[in-house]
Formats: sequence, structure tokens, C-alpha cells
Amino acid sequence: MNRWIGLFLVAGGICLMLVGVLVYSGGFNWFGKLPGDIHYEGERVQVYIPIVSMLLVSLALSLIFYLIRRFF
Repeated sequence: MNRWIGLFLVAGGICLMLVGVLVYSGGFNWFGKLPGDIHYEGERVQVYIPIVSMLLVSLALSLIFYLIRRFF
């Protein structure tokens, strides 16, 4: 059992490193600028509601947790 936990932690760390490299290199510049994300700039107010971006995050996390439950 300890071996699976260690393997899971190593795989999670590698995934976090890959996401960090993508963020640092500008691979996620598109995130937050998708069609469907609401951005309003008035004279004194700015409103930003990332609806579609958060739907993508929710879908990805749901898929990851489903695969974790399925195989572990």
C-alpha cells in the first residue's frame, strides 16, 4: 500500500512540474480569454467572470478524480 501512495505522489509531482513549466513559458495564455468568458470594463469598474474557463477546469478535475477512483 505504501508503494502505491509513493507512486501517486511522484506522478502528482511530475504533473505539477509540467503545469508549472507550461504556466512559466506562456502555454496557458489562452486561459481566461475563451469565448464565453465575460469581461466588462466601465469607467470606474471592471468585472471579469470566467464562465467557460471554469467549466473546463471543472471538467478536467472531474475526469481526473473519476480516473483516480476507477484505477485506485
